[in-house]
Amino acid sequence: MPTTRPSVLSTAALPLDEDEVRVTTAQRRLIALGAALVTNPFDTSVHQRLLRFLSRDIGAVLASLRTLQERPEAQLRARIAELTPMSTNVTVAGRHR
Repeated sequence: MPTTRPSVLSTAALPLDEDEVRVTTAQRRLIALGAALVTNPFDTSVHQRLLRFLSRDIGAVLASLRTLQERPEAQLRARIAELTPMSTNVTVAGRHR
């Protein structure tokens, strides 16, 4: 079982595992950087932050993403259900039943 740690990216009872935290954090960071690039496409500080992320963090993020993608579908569905109690009312496409 993967190591867990408390995180702001978790529910009170169910912390995310390290791979889930790493991928979720990276996704949020990349969305923020993308928005910053759209707003200020010539801001060199945004370019530097993106390059720093790509040179320093991307390897670990992609490894964690592969780990998550290799989980069996049943395990992923169970994990989603654990983390989103309302997920029993949502289909795979995200529509409510």
